[in-house]
Amino acid sequence: MFDQIIALTLFAFVSTFTPGPNNMMLMTSGANIGFIRTLPHVLGVIFGFGLMVFLVGIGATEVFRLFPGLHQALTWACMAYLIYLAVKIGLSRPEMSNQTYRPMSFLSAAMFQWVNPKGWSMALTAVSVYNPAATLHGLLIVTLTFILVNFPSTTSWVFAGQKISGLLKNQAHIRIFNIVMAATLIGSTLPMMF
Repeated sequence: MFDQIIALTLFAFVSTFTPGPNNMMLMTSGANIGFIRTLPHVLGVIFGFGLMVFLVGIGATEVFRLFPGLHQALTWACMAYLIYLAVKIGLSRPEMSNQTYRPMSFLSAAMFQWVNPKGWSMALTAVSVYNPAATLHGLLIVTLTFILVNFPSTTSWVFAGQKISGLLKNQAHIRIFNIVMAATLIGSTLPMMF
């Protein structure tokens, strides 16, 4: 059991710290408005993804097993939404980047987990690999592990964005940063699609 928890923690650590849609948006928000104003977004990711893992463990895995086409349709719908978000970030005007930049709210960030292809991949893998007996106890361990590991992961990306903000001294730099973040947001989801 202890070995399985260590393996689960390593999986959660690697999967939440690697670039993905959540992390790119958190970094962008940290760069534009700092940690305090990004905190609702951070908490929405942490608790929204924890809830997603739990609910996926309770039933979504079986639904996808029964209807595999539903998973594929959801994947493409998620990608379309991420492209929409990336375009919004990439085309945002530089003057938005401090006073009028609007971070995701707690609820928006929590709901975003349901359209995040990386999130679906992580949740489905976690509940099927690290709770093979499909027990409630095992599911609670998987869920709690992701909640705990997501705290340092999400905050690290926000702080990285804050550090980068020192380089964003003019509108051209901000525009380039937002375009790069938009492209990275799309690029980070492509491995999940294929």
